[in-house]
Amino acid sequence: GGGGGGAQGQPQDNCPGQEHPPPPQCILFRTCLLAASHADVKGKPCEDHCILQHSNRICVITLAESHPLLQNGKTIKSINYQISANCSRLQNKVSGKFKRGAQFLTELAPLCRISCSDGEEYTVSSCVRGRLMEVNENILDKPSILQEKPSTEGYIAVVLPKFEESKSITEGLLTQKEYEEIVVKRVNNRPETS
Repeated sequence: GGGGGGAQGQPQDNCPGQEHPPPPQCILFRTCLLAASHADVKGKPCEDHCILQHSNRICVITLAESHPLLQNGKTIKSINYQISANCSRLQNKVSGKFKRGAQFLTELAPLCRISCSDGEEYTVSSCVRGRLMEVNENILDKPSILQEKPSTEGYIAVVLPKFEESKSITEGLLTQKEYEEIVVKRVNNRPETS
């Protein structure tokens, strides 16, 4: 039998022709999930990502407000969706109801690399297993929106997890509250400059 329960009184999620969600800034996302990365051995600040998951499973990958790119006045020099010689996220072409042609991503798959004028480079990862629906080409022309509006117009990419995995992906991520607790701890545990 088809599993009952779920979204009662919300038929708009299943309307035909509504496969393409409105641009992220128009959607009221139900859940804001965060992937807090742990400082690596070089002691770099944690490069946190924020995943906005809509009730229709769509996940929008954005930078969390604690990401170094959104701190201390960094200037973005370039954003590159070319991951390797043979792989560009810009070549992702999705067609039809079954999203043919979409690149499949693992949690650790890089989405783009962002270079700053101070020589630092940051890689933004998918954080979610699923198909790449789109990347935000607007940030290529106007990198500043990534910093000015990271959770709306400055999003990185849109990923659609498999239906059967859409619940489990959220288990490895933090809620806003858990994330804020980690950030507070992180600030409190910051070692004095050695």
